Amino acid sequence: MAPGVGRGVDTQVVVVGAGPVGLMLAAELRLGGADVVVLERLPRPCGESRAIGVTARTLEVLEQRGVLGRFGELSRRRLGHFGALPVPLDFGLVDGAHPVMALHPQARTERVLEEWAVELGARILRDHEVVGLMRDQDGVDLVARGSGGERHLRAEYVVGCDGGHSTVRAAAGFAFPGTGGDRHFVMADVVGVRLRPRLFQRNARGAFAVIPLDGGVTRIWAHAHGRGKAAPTYDDLCSMLLHVAGEDIGGATARWVTTFGDAARQATEYRRGRVLLAGDAAHVHFPAGGQGLNLGVQDAVNLGWKLAAEVGGRAPAGLLDSYHDERHPVGERVVWNTRAQTLLMVGGPEVDPLRELFAELLEFDVVNRRLARMVAGVDARYPVPGGDHPLLGMRLPRVELSTGGGVTTTSRLLCPARGVLLDLADDAGLRAAAAGWADRVDVVTASCSAAELAGVTALLLRPDGHVAWLAPSGGGGVAPELRRWFGVPAARSDIIIVPNHGTVT
Repeated sequence: MAPGVGRGVDTQVVVVGAGPVGLMLAAELRLGGADVVVLERLPRPCGESRAIGVTARTLEVLEQRGVLGRFGELSRRRLGHFGALPVPLDFGLVDGAHPVMALHPQARTERVLEEWAVELGARILRDHEVVGLMRDQDGVDLVARGSGGERHLRAEYVVGCDGGHSTVRAAAGFAFPGTGGDRHFVMADVVGVRLRPRLFQRNARGAFAVIPLDGGVTRIWAHAHGRGKAAPTYDDLCSMLLHVAGEDIGGATARWVTTFGDAARQATEYRRGRVLLAGDAAHVHFPAGGQGLNLGVQDAVNLGWKLAAEVGGRAPAGLLDSYHDERHPVGERVVWNTRAQTLLMVGGPEVDPLRELFAELLEFDVVNRRLARMVAGVDARYPVPGGDHPLLGMRLPRVELSTGGGVTTTSRLLCPARGVLLDLADDAGLRAAAAGWADRVDVVTASCSAAELAGVTALLLRPDGHVAWLAPSGGGGVAPELRRWFGVPAARSDIIIVPNHGTVT
């Protein structure tokens, strides 16, 4: 039995699925002190990279955990697209430190996140396919099967991060309504071709994309109007691209080939007792703008600190339920916008007037910025009480702070995945009011000249970087919000905090 795990269970949390979402969640849980095991059905990483785009919000959360540098040099692009319209999305209009879309293959993303999660103490068990799940009021029993036979695990909670065909979702009885989709696409990473790059072109025959990647690899996908579900073969892609784009790639070689469609589904609830869903297990949609991986990673960052607090016995009532309350509307909005983009990208001639109208509207910065923020994932605002300040419930973009110990940033302060109370007015009373939460919340006295914080004298950041409270429009003071998000204050006054290493007395 691992340290910190209660009697009768093998681990506090089992995460099913070692993709980017499951690995990010495992790391977040470990930062929060939870014992976690990740079960993955594949014996080794497959090496495929369906997702290659990393949006502004995901770059922010990687930076605020101190791991963005591990990804190395990223190919950053200011321009993207919405529904393959001729007027591009301008991510330069998005606020924050990363007004770009970065290209980074999913396989490398998984490798970086796995190394980080293991360093933090997560246990990853490959060749373990979940084939059985039973729940009771005290925990969840799982049966996993692999080349070594069956393995039984009992956990306090289980999170399904096992994709659009989630075994966890089905076994736990989650409803997954939506549409199955009727448009089908073939996609491959190809070597040995010299094609002019084109970011999502459409014509009367269908649609296609040619995107150069590192190492002489070209990402190609194609859709042909009127064709049924395509087989996942390179010959089928060659035939489709020749038909739609007039390009012959028959002499090249595919590293891998896959198909995808425009299915749009979302679980009606993200939590059923001790079983939760994140990523594609909770929502599937057409991969317009590369939003899927990023939406799932952000699910994980919202859930991780809450679930860690729950299994650690310090979560206030309702904290874990707020995961569904906050993330379900965000997922619903992504499903909605990708359905609109699908029609714009691969609809027939009947959508041409709509495309012309959207393209005209995108010439206006206010419209372009709104859609760019949506695709970048930075427009999510969670419902929090305390007034109508535009920052409340929003993520705080990285700002620079001057402290007694030197210059720092809000991103750096969030690296340990703890709460942060910024005292921007050297207020001894504020610091005294927060003293009981010193084991969960870092209080930092600083000055800041950033325009985002003009007029703000104090603010409370949750571990995911969203603003939970601020002054002077904070109503009844900080203590009620500390209780709301971080539970009751510590009973003892002699707790000493050791950064990144928990507490000692």
